[in-house]
Amino acid sequence: MSLHSQPPEHAHPTPLTYAKVAIVLALVTAVEVAIFYMESLRPIFLPAFIVLSAVKFTLVAMFYMHLRFDSRLFSGLFVGGLLLAASVIIALLALFQIIV
Repeated sequence: MSLHSQPPEHAHPTPLTYAKVAIVLALVTAVEVAIFYMESLRPIFLPAFIVLSAVKFTLVAMFYMHLRFDSRLFSGLFVGGLLLAASVIIALLALFQIIV
């Protein structure tokens, strides 16, 4: 019989941490709504929404999907995929002249 060592467990976030993340997500959403209704911010509308959407997506994936507490390899794959997807979307928007 051989003894198998298990990797050390990480500390899970407290409910307070989840509440803080939820508040940040709500604030980011409020900023998105404010940008949508402010005519003076129309020139930065699309870049702002892309950045804010990426921030929200990353927060949800890192905390609620527990990616932050997994191996750094998984985080690297996630960030790489996110950057690739964002690059393709921006390239398509530029191709169809939606952004200048």
